[in-house]
Amino acid sequence: MGLEHDADSWGARVTDLPELRDRIRVFDDRADAGRRLAGMLAGYRDSEALVLGIPAGGVPVAAAVAGELARPLDVAVVSKITPTWNSEVGYGAVAFNGTVRLNEPMMDRLGIDQAEAREGIERTTARVRERVAELRGERPLPDVSGRTTILIDDGLASGYTMLVAAEAVREARAAEVIVAVPTAHTDSLRRIMHAVDRIFCANLRGGPTFAVADAYRHWSDVSLDEARRALADAGDGP
Repeated sequence: MGLEHDADSWGARVTDLPELRDRIRVFDDRADAGRRLAGMLAGYRDSEALVLGIPAGGVPVAAAVAGELARPLDVAVVSKITPTWNSEVGYGAVAFNGTVRLNEPMMDRLGIDQAEAREGIERTTARVRERVAELRGERPLPDVSGRTTILIDDGLASGYTMLVAAEAVREARAAEVIVAVPTAHTDSLRRIMHAVDRIFCANLRGGPTFAVADAYRHWSDVSLDEARRALADAGDGP
């Protein structure tokens, strides 16, 4: 199935920019990507929506969106579960409220058994708690109950991290769960569609290989310190 048919078949639930489909190097940096997303999300300007960035790379994107839309900014801390021998490959994710999802096909490929998975969940849960404390201090978690919640990351590769974030805010009784990302693979959108109400993705791509970084002309990892500064600059840091 071609990308054009794939993207157009999702109807009103998925909004992308057709002129950016299957292209790379379309954003200068995360702030530029956030401004492009904000244009797509203009209908939420001055609404009651809450913008939640997924640390660390999603926070600069979310900060740009929140600034353009005049909406409050906070974080939804989610961390992928990785094997001890490879911190880049994830086989699941843990969210700020304890929501866990495992990618069992990936576990099989990596040779992860249930005992190791339990250890991975415990290790990742502890890391999530630490990140929440670092980024939010003693403030209570954001109250999403009854509110439209816009979840933002810098891109979706597998989609598992965003899926867990969406399930977490849904469990917290968000009225509407919106996902907004600068770039994503079509497979990742299929993976999360059942858990969200709408998806906004500027740069939709298909094909056998995908890297979030390929959508950006300037790319580097975002540290927790940088994420914390972005939150503080937006007036919502600890």
